[in-house]
Amino acid sequence: MSADSNTVYPPVERANPYPTPMFSFRISSLLIAMSLLLCIATASFCRAQDDSTEDDFKTGPSAGQVLFSSTCAGCHGLDGRGSEKGPNIAGSARLQHLPDDRISSIISNGVPGTGMPAFRSLTPKQVTTLVAHIRVLQGKLAGRALPGDATRGKKIFAGKGQCSTCHTISGEGGFIGPDLSAYGSALSAEAILKAILNPIRIAPPGYKSAAVTTADGTHAEGVVRNEDNFSVQLQQTDGSFHFFQKSDVRSFEYLDRSLMPTNYKEQLSATELNDLASYLMSVGPAKEAQASKH
Repeated sequence: MSADSNTVYPPVERANPYPTPMFSFRISSLLIAMSLLLCIATASFCRAQDDSTEDDFKTGPSAGQVLFSSTCAGCHGLDGRGSEKGPNIAGSARLQHLPDDRISSIISNGVPGTGMPAFRSLTPKQVTTLVAHIRVLQGKLAGRALPGDATRGKKIFAGKGQCSTCHTISGEGGFIGPDLSAYGSALSAEAILKAILNPIRIAPPGYKSAAVTTADGTHAEGVVRNEDNFSVQLQQTDGSFHFFQKSDVRSFEYLDRSLMPTNYKEQLSATELNDLASYLMSVGPAKEAQASKH
């Protein structure tokens, strides 16, 4: 049957090979979103890689240091040299000669009749980590490089630096400041230099300083050695003691700073500071014990 040539057929609808503008916009938006997500993920990965690389060069606290800070430092101090609440466990010769298992037992079980509690919640691994850090505080560090000459540093300690005016090492020097016989035995050169040059210092327990002005205008500053409701005794940097009746005192105030000088950066050269740090690092309990045998 033949088709009538005059018949008009409706146009056949074919699939448009090109997407409509709306459909194209949706695809573009999706591609942009996926690209952004890919960029963010890539940046995060790169940043994580960079952070991990940076961490390789950071010297954060060790596990033992963190554990000691949270468990022991409240009584024994961060450096283990004691406070008003607990004894010096870094410079104690008796403790240094105790074996590790005995110190572990003290940590885990405490010491009856004293202020040392039992830390039974600590795991054996944590106790071992604590003991290892205590050994570090006692000066049992290996391979510490001295930044300068310890022999020259000893002369600076007693001479140009005037450190021995206030501090003693191995029984020699002044007593107005803390004994430094074991101070540098467990510290790095950087930590010692930072302590020497730090202009803002907090006086350790037992070395609180104060200023007194009497009714006649006499002014004195020093370390408070004795104080009660009626009197106060100060020791000045030259070692002299001064006794004041509070009834004769016009003003009395504790100082929020240490009496230690803050101008060592101007007083000593970089080489001399390194020599001084080396001397402090070179003395310690072990060397004192050896010297006492001769």
